[in-house]
Amino acid sequence: MSTAEKRRRERDETTLRSRLAANPTPALQWFGVALFLLAIQFGSFLSGAMIFVESIVLALTAMVELLVSTVWVGGADAIVSVQQTLIGYTTAVFEFAQTIPTLLSRDVIPNQGWQASANGPWQGTFMGLSPGMAWGLRLVLILGYAFFVSFWLYRGWLVFREHYRAADWTPRDDVIDRLRGHRWAEFGIVVVILYITMALFAPALGPTTLDQNIQSPYSYDVKYFDEETGEVASVPAGDANFYSKSKGAGEENVAPLTYDNYGRFHPFGTITNGRDLFTILMYGARISLTVATIAIGLTAIIATLLALISAYYGGTLDLVILTVADGFVSVPILLLLIMVGALFSEHWLANFMDGGFLIAVVYGVVAWPFLWRAIRGPAFQVAEQEWVDAAKSFGQRPLTIMRKHMFPYVAGYMMIYASLSFGAIIITLAALSFLNVGIQPPTPSWGRMVDLGRDYIAGPSWHISTIPGVLIVIVVTGLNALGDGLRDAIDPESEGGDSSEAAAGGGA
Repeated sequence: MSTAEKRRRERDETTLRSRLAANPTPALQWFGVALFLLAIQFGSFLSGAMIFVESIVLALTAMVELLVSTVWVGGADAIVSVQQTLIGYTTAVFEFAQTIPTLLSRDVIPNQGWQASANGPWQGTFMGLSPGMAWGLRLVLILGYAFFVSFWLYRGWLVFREHYRAADWTPRDDVIDRLRGHRWAEFGIVVVILYITMALFAPALGPTTLDQNIQSPYSYDVKYFDEETGEVASVPAGDANFYSKSKGAGEENVAPLTYDNYGRFHPFGTITNGRDLFTILMYGARISLTVATIAIGLTAIIATLLALISAYYGGTLDLVILTVADGFVSVPILLLLIMVGALFSEHWLANFMDGGFLIAVVYGVVAWPFLWRAIRGPAFQVAEQEWVDAAKSFGQRPLTIMRKHMFPYVAGYMMIYASLSFGAIIITLAALSFLNVGIQPPTPSWGRMVDLGRDYIAGPSWHISTIPGVLIVIVVTGLNALGDGLRDAIDPESEGGDSSEAAAGGGA
């Protein structure tokens, strides 16, 4: 017996804990770096986790409350009470996370400052750098950190595969190897990493804060050098915004990569009310990612459950599900979202995320047929396999068979079409905001920025509409590229797939 065969047999006969105990060094090295990366930005990760947890709590309790309220008003009130209690806990944890100092934060690398004279040094910024240079340094460090964390997560999988996995090879190895050589998929991965970074690190990425820029600008003062008096003056941030408008007429324009009259740097310029466009887009990425994640999560759960049920039982039950799916598909989703938004305008759901949460729930409930149709075929294929018949003959319960023997097969296809549908949700959000019926102010929205600047697209203030529009195109293209790459990696015989499959997933 060869040495490789002996090592493989030893791995097969041991547990993961014993393999870790026998060779702890690679795992300890990886965990040491991972803990350091987590520690220096723990506040950011905890804040993001609480936003996600709060959204899940609201999604689950909202669905239960809507169902119970139709038969028992008192029960619905009790559910709302429980919901408020849980939200109170998540809010407390979120506020605590905001107080945790992080290395790549505005406090450590500040970029808002002032000059004591016309050409004097900057004060209040990191190491006396200009606001633009200080912001650029923080931006580069955050992006570098995000990409290194992504690499280190991948490195962790390599360490596990090389040192601690019992099997020398699994089909997942070939999938990842094909994905690594897929340039279109790599572009998608880079875009997704940037998109998540924008959402997760929005408070640190913006040259100003959400409070100063949108929520309560008159609660903050801006120091600047007043050339008329020759002294350092102070003005409320709201007034500074008012006199930094971009309307394309005369001097009413603050272009990208320029300073306003108050010494504030604007990477993407300002909008029509003088607020910083870059900060708005960063927080807009956070809200769009949150809404899209909730929507695609609900859609994927419903579609997967119904696809497995259709494939396992078939016959009349599959025909019933198919009929219901056709009914949902016949209703235009955009029109339905507008109608539901008007119907629930006074409901508490419409107040959370300024309508974004309601959009996510409605989309998740009505858009499942698109994903269901995409994975119904693979589910039927696996339902006809011999191992499923063997499991039935051994008396395993249907739920166990669907969970253990069928779901792993369709999970890959779900990932493919979910990533394609993710882009469709972002486009839908932008379209609703463009029509002023989606996410309402003051919550930032990319689509609203496109609508806000469309009258100035041909003038000096072109950036208001163009930059958000370009971001939407890049993010959606990157998500579709990732979906195409996953499809080619999971099913190499597809040779890029056909357009009908992409439409089935992306047209949701």
